[in-house]
Amino acid sequence: MMKLLNLFFGIAILAALSLSNSSCKKKNLFGDGNLAFSRDTVVFDTVFTTIGSTTKYFKIYNFQNKALKISNVQLMGGSASKFKLNLDGVQGTTFTDVEIPSGDSLFCFVEVKLSVNGQNLPVIVEDSVRFTTNGEDQYVNLVVWGQDMYYHYSAPGNLDINEGTWPNDKPHVIFNRAYIDSATTLNIVAGTKVYLHKGAMLFNYKGTLNIDGDYGNGKVIFQGDRLEASYKDVPGQYYGIYMHQARPSMIDNAVIKNSIAGIHVDSRDQAFSQNTLTISNTEIFNAASYGLFLFDGPKVYGENVLVHSTGVHSLLVLQGADFTFNQCDFLGYGTGEGTTPAVGISNYYSNSQGTFVAQIPNANFNNCVIYGSSGEHLAIDTIQPGGLVLNFKFRNSVIQKNDLSNPMFIFCNNSNPNFVNPNGNDFNFLSSSSINNTGNTNPAYTTAQDINGVFRGSPPDIGAIEGP
Repeated sequence: MMKLLNLFFGIAILAALSLSNSSCKKKNLFGDGNLAFSRDTVVFDTVFTTIGSTTKYFKIYNFQNKALKISNVQLMGGSASKFKLNLDGVQGTTFTDVEIPSGDSLFCFVEVKLSVNGQNLPVIVEDSVRFTTNGEDQYVNLVVWGQDMYYHYSAPGNLDINEGTWPNDKPHVIFNRAYIDSATTLNIVAGTKVYLHKGAMLFNYKGTLNIDGDYGNGKVIFQGDRLEASYKDVPGQYYGIYMHQARPSMIDNAVIKNSIAGIHVDSRDQAFSQNTLTISNTEIFNAASYGLFLFDGPKVYGENVLVHSTGVHSLLVLQGADFTFNQCDFLGYGTGEGTTPAVGISNYYSNSQGTFVAQIPNANFNNCVIYGSSGEHLAIDTIQPGGLVLNFKFRNSVIQKNDLSNPMFIFCNNSNPNFVNPNGNDFNFLSSSSINNTGNTNPAYTTAQDINGVFRGSPPDIGAIEGP
C-alpha cells in the first residue's frame, strides 16, 4: 500500500512540476519589451462638422525577438470620442490581449466625424489611444481641426432653396444640390468659401446668381469638401455651378477648382437681352471635363478669365452660343493635354432624338491666349443650313493652330507664349513672350486691370495676366 501511495505522490509531483514548467514556458513565449509606432501623432486636416474624414492609419511594431502581448488598447475618449478605431480589422474602443509576433506589426485605422461646434473659427479636437504592454502605457495622439459650417442639402421632397445673401463668416457646404429658384436672386459676397460634396452642384434654375468677390484674399472659393492634402489636386470632386435658363448673372473674382465642369451654362431666358453670364477676374482649373461649358444658346461675356489644367476642354461650346471673351486664357495644360484641344466650338449637338443646330451670332476672342502642351488647341466644327449666322472673330490673340490664314484671324500668331511653368500652373511669362505688349489697345477689346488687379500697360499684354 505504501508503495502505491508513494507512486501516486510521485506521479502527482511530476505532474505538478510538468504543469509548472509548462506555465513557465508559456509565459516565456512573450517578451518583456515595449512597442514601437510609425508615428506618435495622427493629424487630420480641417474636417467639416457632420462630414467624415478620409481614413488614416498608423502601424504598431514589435521589434523584439519574442512575441509581445498588448494587455489593453483603449481609445481614451471611449464611445463619446469623435474618432473611430479599427485595430487589425476589428472596430471598437477597447481591445484586450492583442498579440504581435516577433518582428511583425499591426495596422490601426482611424477616422473622425465631428458634430456642430457652434463656433465660426476652426477648433482643435484631440484624443489618444493608450497601449498597455508589460505594465507600461504608451500613447498615440489623435488631432483634428474641425469647423462649423452653413449646410445646404437637397433630397426628394426637401429642396434647399437659396435667395438673399450668404454670409461669409463660416464656410458653406453643399450636399447634392443648393438651388436658386426661378425669379429669385442669390448673392455670394467676397471672402465666401463654398465646399461641395461628391457630385454636388450650385444649381441656378431660372434665377440670378451674383458672385461678387474681390482681389487678393477676398476671392470667392469653390472646391471639394475634402481638405486633406491628398485631395488638394484631385479633379472631379463635385459637379460645379450649373445655370439653366438663368436670368442675367455675374461671377467676379472667383476661384473654381477640382470640379467636373466648373461652370455649365445651359440655354438662356429669352425675355432678357443682357448677358446670361458675365464672368471676370476668375480662375477655373483642374476640372475633370470642362472648365467652362456653354450649351444651347446662352449669351456670355468674359474678361480676365484663366481656365487651365482640365481633363477635356477648357472651353466647350455645343449647339451654339453668343459670346465675347477679352483678355482671357484658355489653356490645354492638363490631364487631357495633347489629346483634346483647349477650345472646342460647335453649333450643333446630336443625340438619339436627332441633330439640333443653332447659330453663333458672335464668337469673339480679343487679346486671348488659346494654347497648350502639344497639337492644335482650337477646334471649330460647324454646319450651316441656309440663313444660319456663324460669326467668328479672333483679334490680337495667340493661338496654337497651324493655319491662321482665315480672315477671321486678325493679327493673330501661333508663337509659344513662353509661360514660366505651365505644368506647375505658373502662367506668368518671360519678357521674350509673344504675348508681351502685343494686345489691341481698343477699349472694346481690353481691360483696365488684369486678373490680379494689376493695371494694364499700353499696349496691354495678351491674356488674363499683365506681365512685368
